[in-house]
Amino acid sequence: MNDLGQVALISILSHIVFIALSWWALQAIRLEKLLRPNHVLQARILYILLAIFLGSSVSNFFLDYLQWSRQLPLIFK
Repeated sequence: MNDLGQVALISILSHIVFIALSWWALQAIRLEKLLRPNHVLQARILYILLAIFLGSSVSNFFLDYLQWSRQLPLIFK
């Protein structure tokens, strides 16, 4: 039961870190040039949604890789 708590904590922290990292990385892209003028709120929401999508995808990959690496020793049992 204690292991589930650790996995949950690692998952939450991983998602938060990768979403923040994605937000930071998206700041380098000038999406404003692709959007209509005077649609600041929609542009911000788009940045947030893109950061969540990208960060969650990378976090899921990281968590899957972590889980697989923990299960790898079971091959030799």
